[in-house]
Amino acid sequence: MKVAVVGATGLVGSTMLRILEERQFPITELIPVASARSVGTKVTYMNKEYTVVSVDDALAMKPVLALFSAGGSTSLELAPRFAEIGCYVIDNSSAWRMDPSKKLIVPEVNAHELTKDDLIIANPNCSTIQMVVVLKPLHDKYKIKRVVVSTYQSVTGTGIKAIHELLDERGGGKGHGVYPHQIDMNVIPHIDTFQDNGYTKEEMKMVLETCKIMSDDSIKVTATTVRVPVMGGHSESVNIEFENDFDEGAVKELLSNSAGIVVQDNPKENVYPMPIYASGKDEVFVGRIRRDYSQANTMNCWIVSDNLRKGAATNAVQIARYLLGQGWLG
Repeated sequence: MKVAVVGATGLVGSTMLRILEERQFPITELIPVASARSVGTKVTYMNKEYTVVSVDDALAMKPVLALFSAGGSTSLELAPRFAEIGCYVIDNSSAWRMDPSKKLIVPEVNAHELTKDDLIIANPNCSTIQMVVVLKPLHDKYKIKRVVVSTYQSVTGTGIKAIHELLDERGGGKGHGVYPHQIDMNVIPHIDTFQDNGYTKEEMKMVLETCKIMSDDSIKVTATTVRVPVMGGHSESVNIEFENDFDEGAVKELLSNSAGIVVQDNPKENVYPMPIYASGKDEVFVGRIRRDYSQANTMNCWIVSDNLRKGAATNAVQIARYLLGQGWLG
């Protein structure tokens, strides 16, 4: 099985390689792909060095699967070229997410929607992924009417330059201008570009992607996304209004028994999800589950996940594993 990783030298691409290795994905030939300036460099997979190749060379090698993490414009240009040779593409950019002809997949929620003909598959936004993993079982049981989410997003979501910026500022430097303001000792309520409606693009991703993944446009979502000086995971404060009433104990039991979720909820012992503990893990962690007494049929919770893993690379590899299980990868 020939598998290409497009954007293999980037933060998410290198995480994809690590997770493919951890999960023992049955690769017979790895094809690492990156931009022209990285061609000829080396990446390590399964204790073996592989040379990064160009897109044309990768296409000539005819992979059956390509994991993309190379940006939206690159994906728009290259994903169809891979699909034309019968290669399944799982794309981590925003390029295809809201395309009505493409599926937007979180395996715990909607993998069943995939068909053999879906050669380009979109991986959702990191913040959306961890939220819908929790929302799905709740929606099935109680029917969600509205979601209000505020995020606390790690600098790792911006990339390696943002990590260096945070560390440089923390060491007394001036950073590199990745963010419009200092990120160390600060929070920035601004992720991606502002839209005409006053929301940022990141916020609108959460609004639109949630409804598409959940296959329910009746769910109302409003979001505020915030960058915080943290490495290792995104956190979210989520307020959920249901059509039907709920019992807190039943909610905790339901989530505890749902795929991909770990409930950490014991306030008396100071047990609740935090990015420092989610870092390096593939699960979505949820806690601080409690009734909102200001409004009927409404609850609050706190959701944390490693944005490079479940929020990006792990989700993509899980999709690949589903394709493999269906027998579509040969």
